[in-house]
Order: sequence, then structure tokens, then C-alpha cells
Amino acid sequence: MVRRTCGKAGKTIEAVILIVDDEPKVIEVIQPFLEKEGFTVLSAATGREALAMAQAHRPDLVLLDWMLPEMSGLDVCRELRQKTNVAIIMLTAKSDEFDRVIGLEMGADDYITKPFGLRELLARIKSVLRRVQKQGEQRDVMRRGDLVIDEEKFRVWRGDEEVVLTPAEFQLLVTLARRPGVVYSRLQLLQATMGDAYLNYERTIDSHISHLRKKIESDPSNPKYIQTVHGVGYRFGDQL
Repeated sequence: MVRRTCGKAGKTIEAVILIVDDEPKVIEVIQPFLEKEGFTVLSAATGREALAMAQAHRPDLVLLDWMLPEMSGLDVCRELRQKTNVAIIMLTAKSDEFDRVIGLEMGADDYITKPFGLRELLARIKSVLRRVQKQGEQRDVMRRGDLVIDEEKFRVWRGDEEVVLTPAEFQLLVTLARRPGVVYSRLQLLQATMGDAYLNYERTIDSHISHLRKKIESDPSNPKYIQTVHGVGYRFGDQL
């Protein structure tokens, strides 16, 4: 399961979930429930909005309604699966076995029919995320451009040359590289790399970023890996 930290009170977030449903009441019920369980929750009312949000925010799991305006949930599922490996749970009033098979064949990881209990939904979400985590644990080596990051062995290579990083620099690189394109605030990166004891020293992240860029970037003044998002924080480049 993907884990990251949220700026509010240093609370641990289990995953980012995108709810896609054109019924506001559905979102009004599900979103606060999942947030109380520790998830970060986003929402979209149409298929095209869902695709745009999925590209911008890189959620860990999508709760996707079958019947949507503009384009169906199945079409959204198909496009998401072509472009990402995000976990998908279909939400629908269709209970026919044939429909269930279609949804799974389009790439959904699970399928739950309306009406459903919130505890059942939570159990399904956790089950799917556990499966995704196990798949991810089989891939301890990340390849990003000409960087190779071996999390298990705590080693980094740039091309054929090994790059020696401090523990804080390594954790910072791993945190950013796991989710290319996602913007992290200094506080989030500080919590991920150094823990809550250093929350009053957000600017130390700038120093770590500077040192890290000198080690992994061909041109630290024009970085392609660790990019600054002015007024917000940093992200790992997703156009490598």
C-alpha cells in the first residue's frame, strides 16, 4: 500500500482515492467516511473530469461509477488502464454477472454493486490496495530516465556511475521518484525524510534538494529530475 504524509498534524495517509460519481449524495456519504479512515479523497462528476484528475493527481485507487455523463465508466476504465496502473473498483447498480465480467475484462480490479455498506466498501478498498502493494514489492528497483534507484540495497546509479547519497537525500529521492509529477510541499517532504521532530525546519529541504541535484542532474541549474513548483514545493519530472 502506498503511504505518504499529509501536512495537517502530520497525519499518516494510507492512499489517495478518487471517487467518480455524478450523484452528489454518493460522494457526500463516501468521502467523509474514507477521510476519517485516513485516506486523502478527491472527487469527479464526469468521466472526462476523472481522467484529467487522474493525470494531475496520480491517485492510488479510483472508485468508478459505471453510469456517467459524457462517457461511461467502462470507457473511463479502459482509458485509465491504457495509461496507468492505478487500482480501479467499479461502482454500479448493475448486478448481472455478464456486466461484472465486462467490467473486470476492461481492467477493473474489483466490482461492487449499489447499494453497499461503507464497511464493505472499506474492506474492498483495503483488499485491492494490499494486492497492489504486493505487486509493487516485487519491483524494488525504480528506473527513471538514466537513474536506477535500488530501494532494498540503498544504492543509486546515474547511467553506469554509482551516486553516493546521504540517508536523507536517498529518502527524499525515493519519495519524489515513486510518484512522478506529484507535487510535494516542503513539510510533506520533511515528514517523509526526517520525521516530525524537524517540522519547524522546512527550509532544510531546500538544502537537501540542492545537494541532491548536484549529484544526479546533468545541469543542476536546469533540473529535469527534481523540479521546483514555485510557491508550493517540488516534484519529480514525469516527462523523462
